[in-house]
Amino acid sequence: MKKSVLVLILGIGLICFGAWQNQMGKAKDTSGRKLASGTGAVLPTETGPQVGKLAPSFSLTSTNGAAYQVGGKQNKPIFINFWASWCDPCQAEAPDLVKLYAKYKDRMEMLSVNVTSYDSEDKAKAFVKEYSLVNPVLLDEKGDVFKLYNGIAFPTNVLVDKNGVIRELFIGLRPPKDLEQAIEKLIGE
Repeated sequence: MKKSVLVLILGIGLICFGAWQNQMGKAKDTSGRKLASGTGAVLPTETGPQVGKLAPSFSLTSTNGAAYQVGGKQNKPIFINFWASWCDPCQAEAPDLVKLYAKYKDRMEMLSVNVTSYDSEDKAKAFVKEYSLVNPVLLDEKGDVFKLYNGIAFPTNVLVDKNGVIRELFIGLRPPKDLEQAIEKLIGE
C-alpha cells in the first residue's frame, strides 16, 4: 500500500513538474518542432500553401515596375503561376495561360511569378516577349516567395479565392481544360 501511494505521488509530482517546465518555457521537444507558449501544444514549423488555408502573403514588383501584393481579401480571385524561362513545361504552358488570361482577366487576376533566382531578368523578359504574355509578370529575384510557397517544381500554379484562401494547387504541367475547370469553379464561388 505504501509503495503504490508513493508511486502515485511521484507520478503526480512528475506530471506537475513537466507542466511547470512547459509554463516556464523550458520544456524541450526533440522532434525539432516548437512548443506553443503555455499550452503544451506542438506547432509545426513548416509554412506554405495548403488547400483550404490562407495563402502566404507577399509583395513583388512587376517587369514594368508596378508593385503587386497577395494576401488576405482581394477584389478578385488570383491565379499565381511560378515559372522559369528555361523550363520546358513552362514554355508549353505559356500559350494556354495567354488564352486563359484573355478569357478571364475581368473576373480573375493572373500573376506570373518568374523565379528569377533560378533564371535571369533578361531571359524572363525575352520569354514574356516570345510568348506574348500580357498579364502582370512579377520578379522573385531572391526566390523568397517561391520558398514561401514551398516551391519544388516549375510550373507551380496556385488558385486563391477573394478571401485569400487557397482553393487549388497544381505542381507541374496540367492540361488547359483542367486549369480552366479549376478557374471556373473558383470564379463561381
